[in-house]
Amino acid sequence: MASALLPPLAISLGDPAGIGPEVVAKCWDNRAALGLPPFVAVGDARSLELVWDGPVEPIDDLRDADAAFDVGLPILHIPCNEVHRPGHPSTSGAHCSLDSLELAVGLARSGSAAAVVTGPVSKQQLYAIGFAHPGQTEFVAERCGISPGNVAMMLVGPSLRTVPVTTHIPLAAVPAALSIGLIEARARATMRGLQRNFGIAEPRLAIAALNPHAGEGGALGREEIELIQPAIDALRAEGWQVAGPLPADTMFHAAARSRYDAALCMYHDQALIPLKALHFDEGVNMTLGLPIVRTAPDHGTAFDIAGQDRADPRAMAAAILLAVQCAAERRPEWR
Repeated sequence: MASALLPPLAISLGDPAGIGPEVVAKCWDNRAALGLPPFVAVGDARSLELVWDGPVEPIDDLRDADAAFDVGLPILHIPCNEVHRPGHPSTSGAHCSLDSLELAVGLARSGSAAAVVTGPVSKQQLYAIGFAHPGQTEFVAERCGISPGNVAMMLVGPSLRTVPVTTHIPLAAVPAALSIGLIEARARATMRGLQRNFGIAEPRLAIAALNPHAGEGGALGREEIELIQPAIDALRAEGWQVAGPLPADTMFHAAARSRYDAALCMYHDQALIPLKALHFDEGVNMTLGLPIVRTAPDHGTAFDIAGQDRADPRAMAAAILLAVQCAAERRPEWR
């Protein structure tokens, strides 16, 4: 259990028609067994009541969260225009999820919350209301005054951490999107994040190749020679411990994972497939490079099972525990 000095975590419920409300409620139900610290849900209380018959404790001030947490699930209620049926997304629900996210991030930025954990949202619904960011990561970065180029998305599991250099773009667009500068920026954000959030003084980074067999000396592609190796050389010149470019098909077995603290991958699936293969129900998405700690369960809204009591809360619980760990690493007085 976290120290009593740690402020509560703020958890945005995500899309009210998704599984966010259910997994947050299940985390409260199992808080003792999972060793979870006090947290506050941020969103429409009705989205909880539609999927859960447990006690909900509305609060107006996060300073009341600790006392409320022993009685029920504390919530900062954000009323939505309509009641949102589980499994039936809407633009009204998108507005609600965005308002919840905005408030939760604001609480973390002010220091009222130790960290923010973000529930899953529907990008399709958010885009329909004019959301102009690729995802929650970029939105949170903007609200914190950080350029998207200076943050990195890290996927965290019990035995693996991965960071994609490029994220939500077509695979065919990846080679053109890669650059020496972008690889260096993501690598620096990763290693500084390992130092700041995980207490690893001298982080070890493994950098994946883009092409099979690391390009076979240029026979299977020249990105390793022209982009990845120059970035690695520059990082090594700065004193960072960097290995690569490594063939991705030999990077993720147990012996290989023991040789690095994080793996930098060139595209989305190169980073997410090994993480999800190893830790499908425990994966956490966190944003590096922010002045606040932000984590999220590494799953989506799962509208197809929302409201059916089938959602697994383990990824949300892992996101809560990681947020606590990283917040305490940044602020030793909270331990």
